[in-house]
Amino acid sequence: MKTSAIVYCENEFGKLDGKVANGLVRHSDKYKIVGVIDSTKSGLDAGEYLDGIKNEIPIFQSFNQAIGMLDSIPKYFIYGIAPLESLLSDKEKEVIYTAIKAGLHIINGLPEFLSDDEVCMGLAKKYNVSIFDVRKPPSKENLHHFTGKILDIKTPIITVSGTDCAVGKRTTALKLVEALKNEGLNAIFITTGQTGILQGSKYGIAIDVLSSGYATGEVENAILEALKEKPDIIVVEGQGALSHPAFTSSSAIIRGAIPKAIILQHPPKRRNRCDFPKIPMPTLESEIKMLETFSGSKVIAITINHEDMNDQEVESITKIYEEKYQLPVTDVLKNDCSKLIEKLYKIFPDLIRINPLLCQPQE
Repeated sequence: MKTSAIVYCENEFGKLDGKVANGLVRHSDKYKIVGVIDSTKSGLDAGEYLDGIKNEIPIFQSFNQAIGMLDSIPKYFIYGIAPLESLLSDKEKEVIYTAIKAGLHIINGLPEFLSDDEVCMGLAKKYNVSIFDVRKPPSKENLHHFTGKILDIKTPIITVSGTDCAVGKRTTALKLVEALKNEGLNAIFITTGQTGILQGSKYGIAIDVLSSGYATGEVENAILEALKEKPDIIVVEGQGALSHPAFTSSSAIIRGAIPKAIILQHPPKRRNRCDFPKIPMPTLESEIKMLETFSGSKVIAITINHEDMNDQEVESITKIYEEKYQLPVTDVLKNDCSKLIEKLYKIFPDLIRINPLLCQPQE
């Protein structure tokens, strides 16, 4: 059974920096999310606010209000914000301290580790709760260097890359894995960030806190571990963007995964990089060229992030991109993954032969 958790996302739920909370509200194999804390959306249904579909997850004004209104105290308190400046304010620490005093275990996805905070650990000991820093890397003796074994893998490996951070790469990857499973395929998701870990991904690690000497090896190792389940296809979550000057995670993922195909996630209405207003977004042409040159693989589809777009605009840009790039284009939240799966069948015909009940793709 899933364990209950409340997610703190003050002033950020539904926004770019609230992506951890957004992801957990949309999908979690590990936790039953019983509420979100964001005073700016208090009283709303989290699913309805995020995607227009009610999911009975309430948004609360404060932690104290949540504890007072919920039928029972949740087991976990999850810090659900992922800002660029990843240090907790004194006010945020006080909320966490309050949660500890109420007996909740703390899940922290920031690179500021609460297990290094003396006050936090002192309270945790006093109130008999645990602190989990999900991005704290394993000790060096438990990390993995790149071995090159990935080069011998015949299983199709797909990466979902992006033109920026916080564009929905993980969401698209999870939707694709779900759709592939519905086709009867053994599809496995590899996470590379803290939200995927919190959602319950069995394989992967938050690679952005690793040194460059281990990041590539950890991606490779996660895929090698997943091979024990004899997957038909593996989908790897991308991070940042290969062209983004602030992040190196994308290059480590591509080097470690050696993808046989790439899906590119893009927000057409975004004009500047997330958290970097002076840096303009790349063009799709430039990102595709960079990805294909760097990886030696091909971008096989474009997926849309519909931020600031209405349904008509999504439909219009889908047609424009398909004609311009001669690639399948879809928004997996507004539509589905059928175009992506059809393309995968064409590129990897063995996926059809794995299950004779699968329909032949249309020409």
